[in-house]
Parts: sequence; C-alpha cells; structure tokens
Amino acid sequence: MEIKVQVRDVSRHPARAIVVNLFEGVKRPGGATGAVDKALGGAISQLIKEGEIKGKLSELTLIHTLGRLSSPRVLVAGLGKQQEFRLDKVRDVTATALRYLRRLGVKTVATVVHGAGVGGLDPQQCAQAIAEGAVMGLYRFTRHKKKNEDERELDELTLVEFDRTKAPALRRGVATGRILADAANRARDMANEPANYLTPAIMAKQAQAAAHEAGLECEVLEREQMEELGMGALLGVAQGSAQPPKMIVLRYRGDRRRKATLGLLGKGVTFDSGGISIKPSAGMQTMKGDMSGGAAVISAMWAIGRLKPRINVTAVVPATENMPSGSATKPGDVLRAMSGKTIEVVNTDAEGRLILADAIAYARQQGLSPILDVATLTGAMIVAIGKAATGCMTNNQELCQKVIAAGEAAGEKFWQFPLYDEYKEHIKSDVADIKNVGKRGQGGAISAALFLADFVGDTPWIHLDMAGTDSAEKDKGAWVKGATGIPTRTLVNLVLALARERKPARPARRRRK
Repeated sequence: MEIKVQVRDVSRHPARAIVVNLFEGVKRPGGATGAVDKALGGAISQLIKEGEIKGKLSELTLIHTLGRLSSPRVLVAGLGKQQEFRLDKVRDVTATALRYLRRLGVKTVATVVHGAGVGGLDPQQCAQAIAEGAVMGLYRFTRHKKKNEDERELDELTLVEFDRTKAPALRRGVATGRILADAANRARDMANEPANYLTPAIMAKQAQAAAHEAGLECEVLEREQMEELGMGALLGVAQGSAQPPKMIVLRYRGDRRRKATLGLLGKGVTFDSGGISIKPSAGMQTMKGDMSGGAAVISAMWAIGRLKPRINVTAVVPATENMPSGSATKPGDVLRAMSGKTIEVVNTDAEGRLILADAIAYARQQGLSPILDVATLTGAMIVAIGKAATGCMTNNQELCQKVIAAGEAAGEKFWQFPLYDEYKEHIKSDVADIKNVGKRGQGGAISAALFLADFVGDTPWIHLDMAGTDSAEKDKGAWVKGATGIPTRTLVNLVLALARERKPARPARRRRK
C-alpha cells in the first residue's frame, strides 16, 4: 500500500472513500469534517441531530455521496472524548476505519489527519501514527494459505491537509511511521511463521537479510564457537533438538566517535515443547512464537538501520529449539554458563533464562552497556498482569522510565515490577551456584528476572517480559489476531531518544584576533 500526503480540499478528493472524524458530543462539525458536511448538504449534521452519529471512539458511519462529491463514500470515524484523545487512538481509529473499508472492496482512501486540528496533537506525530495504524491494522499473515481471489487489498492511502505549511512535517511523519510499522510487521511475520518454516538457521538467514537491507553488520555464531566460548547454558537447551543452535549478532555503528554501545537481547526459542519437563499438548502450537523477543530485536535493528540515529547498537539473539529427546538436558542436570556460573536445571521448561544467561555474558564480554533483554519468559507474568501490558524489571530506574516513555509513544504499555532481595532465596541451589526456577506461585516472573540479574552484575540493565503481549486473540485497533510485534516500536523509540540525548553540543566559535 502506498501512503501519500497531498495539499488540497479533502471534500474534492476523488478517492473511492474519504475518512473524516468527529469527537463525542460535537453537535456541529467544523474543519475538514465541516467542509465535507457542507458539500453533502448537511448530511453529517442531520445524522448527528438524529443520534445516528455520536462520535464515540471507533464508531463508523458510512454515507454514500450520490454524486455530491467526487468520492462515492464518506466514512465518519468517532474519536471519542476530546480530553482523552491521544496518539494511540489515532492509530486505532485509522486501523479500524481502513479494515472496514477494505471489507467493502475500497482500493483508494483519502483521510484527514486525525488529531492535528482541534485535537491539538503535533501534526508530524499524528501523520506517523496514521501510517503506523494503517500498515499494522491492515496486516495479514496468509503465506501458507491458498490465494483467495475475493480477498481485497487497499492500494493507496492519502493524508489530505489544506494548510500547505504542514505538508513537510506530515511527510516526515509518514516516512518514519512506515518504517516503524514495517518493522513491527516484520516481527509479526517471524512470530506467526510455523516452527518448521522458522528454525534457528532460518531465523539467522532472516537476520542476515535484514542486515543486508538496512546496512547492518551480521555475525552468526555456530555450535563450535559457542563451545569455545563456554556457552553451556545455551548448548544445554539446544542439545535435545536436531536443529543446530545459532547465536545471531547484529551491529549498527551509528556513532563511530564513541565506543559506548547499547545492547538489545532477544529470546529466540523457535519452538518450545518444554523439553523433558514437557508442556501440555493443548495449545502447544502457540509455542512457535517463543522467539517473539528475538524477532522484535531483529526487526528493531532493521528499523534503526533505516532511520540512522547517531548511536551504536548491537543485538544478540540466542536461537534454538527446546525439545525432548534422548540427548536432552534432564531435570536435575547442572550446566556451566559462559560466565562460569553453574546452574541446576530444576525445570527444563524454564529455558529462556538459560539461553539469555549466555547472551548476557556475551554482551558483557563485548562491552555492551546498557543491556535490555526482551523475552516471552514466564507464564507468571500473564497471571500477574494479564495481556494488556509488558512487565519490566531493572537495576536502573532512569533507564526504566525511558523505556516506559518510549512505550507510551508507541502505544505499548509497560508495568514495572520490583526486584526484592527476598526473592533471591527462591533460586538458591544446593548443588550449583544457582537454580533456574523459584517457588511455584510465589513471584515467578520476579525470580526469573533475578536469575538474569545474577548474570548482569552491575551493568545497567532492564528486562522486558512480554509473555502476555506477544500475541492478540482478536482484531482490535492497530492490533490484529496473531503476533503483535510488541515491543519492536518501543525499542526503536528508545534508541532514537537515547541518540537525541547523546547529540553533541556545537563547538564554540573561535574569536577573531
């Protein structure tokens, strides 16, 4: 789908549908909606008066223009209460409206810039949100389905603005929003892919393709190199699978004046059976998405390479399957991680923290700081906060606040959990330095984070447990059923924010003698 910006009167646009908007409680529309209403002979005002249009959030009312406008249809989208209107609602309203029009077979759509008028939001940010909502909301994963000739696609979306001075900002917003949304969809593609079509080796190839497209460096460590580095935790998880593990490393060098490099780590378990501690069969097919954290990190790196912020970022994604076999790690086995710590494996289904332990050790060896890891780590996180938010835990409060702010800008929610020392007792082992699970039903998500913290040491670090937010059960706003791509855009927003902070001051001018 092509997304454009045009300067013109939206009421005269020839697209097959025009999208305008209305806040809840407005009796007489103004701005672009008012202009369309006037061209329709007051049809929108009449429907408001009769109570058919209320302006409630994501309420859609289709009006056939019957030759009164160049476009045959006008769709009035409700924006909800003006005092509650934010950028995440711009995304959701856009996505909902465009899915509705796609079902009608509409190929070209012109839309006003929701929120940029009386909504009082920044026009560039609104344009970015519209682009994100459009691309993410129209996403479909149909790679393995027979082509449906009746399946319709929207070909063109045009943001129409009457004020010519706003056009450059709108175009910048669209360009950024397109990259962020494409990155999220890239992560969705990987997470939706069946495990036989996304093995660790294929995931590594996809990372190499992303690196080639975005100008990144890519290195893939093989089993032999992992053995040389002493990555016994990752290899212990991998030893039950016929698929060889891969350690994917992507490097973006955006600031060659500095050595400081942010580390993004992502869990890449391409299928998680639970290993010897096997999961129940019901719902196990969803465990193809246990690499969502790795997919988000790889996709964020692709977007970072495209946007080119002045900052250095390295991604580390340990990729493996977790399978039961005669060679699989057994409950009670002890593994030695790259850091030298020994780990008692009490439960082989707590494998994500094992592979991340070696990823963290590798990141520290490479001098990465701060470190941010992303993982579908614990079912306990879903029990704690459900599927509306991603849990976050940290040893650096300032960094955590920046991640939460980056999430707010992306419309992705985060909730912070504590890392109390009392929970460390739960992961003490009688036979090793540490064990991989704590006490059942007692802060499982926190004890999992504390396990990782034991390998992080004093490096600034934040852990994102996205077990509840990696997938959606139904279409709602910018989210569609299946993989969400969370927290790809949050990671990109964070990197962009950190790059702005590190922007050097201009050198002082020399005085002439």
